[in-house]
Amino acid sequence: MSLKHLSIAGTALALLTATAAAGEADVEKVTFTKGSDGLYTFNVTVRHADEGWDHYANRWDVVAPDGTVLGTRVLHHPHVDEQPFTRSLRGVEVPEGLKSVIIRAHDSVHKLGGAEVTVELQ
Repeated sequence: MSLKHLSIAGTALALLTATAAAGEADVEKVTFTKGSDGLYTFNVTVRHADEGWDHYANRWDVVAPDGTVLGTRVLHHPHVDEQPFTRSLRGVEVPEGLKSVIIRAHDSVHKLGGAEVTVELQ
């Protein structure tokens, strides 16, 4: 392989590494309440090394064990200077008899894949 090819490969690797530096969004903590109306409020703490608009944690989901998304909290901007951060989602309808849900975070580059938290509801 020529020096030119090594340089191009090295540049591509450096760009890939820089893009992946922030890693995946991780759920660190979850609390919840069940209202008298039967709807849930989830308070979720997410950690992600947000780098700005090109790479940031942009949502988290409440998911049934079968993969059904029950609710999504969209995160409308990067939290570069606020890590970890906690946001709430009210009015989540959880089907009767469901004993647990999974909270997962999503970022604009890696999508899903960071640490998830399973919450026992009863």
